[in-house]
Amino acid sequence: MKASRLLHLLLLLQTRQRITTGELAERLEVSRRTVLRDVEALSAAGVPVYAERGRNGGIVLLPGARLNASHLDPPELEALSVAGLDSAQLERVGLSAVGESATRKIAARQVTTPEDPNPLRLAKVVLVDSTAWFAEPASAIDISDLASALRHRRRMRIRYRSSAEEQATTRVVDPYGLVAKFGRWYLVADHRGHGRLFALERLQAYELLDAPVVLRSGETLRRWETLKQHAERQDRVSITFRLPTNRLDLAKRILGTRLREVSDVDQGFCTAVVGYPDLESVRQLLQFGDHIEILTPEAARTRIRQLAEELVRRHSAPLS
Repeated sequence: MKASRLLHLLLLLQTRQRITTGELAERLEVSRRTVLRDVEALSAAGVPVYAERGRNGGIVLLPGARLNASHLDPPELEALSVAGLDSAQLERVGLSAVGESATRKIAARQVTTPEDPNPLRLAKVVLVDSTAWFAEPASAIDISDLASALRHRRRMRIRYRSSAEEQATTRVVDPYGLVAKFGRWYLVADHRGHGRLFALERLQAYELLDAPVVLRSGETLRRWETLKQHAERQDRVSITFRLPTNRLDLAKRILGTRLREVSDVDQGFCTAVVGYPDLESVRQLLQFGDHIEILTPEAARTRIRQLAEELVRRHSAPLS
């Protein structure tokens, strides 16, 4: 424990160079006396650190003293290997604490130049937030526990409800791993020899089986890329619609990669094409309200009209 605390103290000093004894005691969750003993231990080991007395005193690390930041612990290396995750997602996979530790070590290696001896770190000006807007998908599964179970490379029996099903069913899968995509988590696995994505919010339970996982030759978690492309290319129905140009940015945000082309931008309106896996997906366009007009195919115009009529019927009579 002491070795870890000494390393933490040194990392804090490399980031700030001068810190009060009280702040160090609070950050390390020890007494001030313990901080002073730790400083003495570091100094005895040849680290140029000392306690400075007086009103503006504190614990000081001489400029130029640097710890080799390549000395990361295995858990910290794991945290960096999934660096695309934001703080909330790191918390869900149980890597929040080691992620912070690795970040401190990286901060201690801040790059300086003669022209700018005290630049801001990139992390101060770039923030990655992988969660979706207005979305907080619920999952009964502890992602950290599931990730740990996947390390054993065993087959799994899962209870899963597909989006088109009302009840969950049991199936045996050969898992590759987990993927975080825009705030949602997916289990990537083979089911009956075919790659599948299982959304964790619809995964109700899982258990490891005694049998080892059986994966197809050459397949890895990178199979996700193939599955993702397949899901994004399920555009069997093309729907052409017209909407005001000042709603085009909203359409791009809502429809994403399904919005395939935009044309005929004239007099405040434009024509666009969206691809869907089936006609019923036209329901998504109801989000645009009276700003949108479906042009083709006729079946999509008919379905939108039916949905609008149903909404009118439901809202015509007062609630009882």
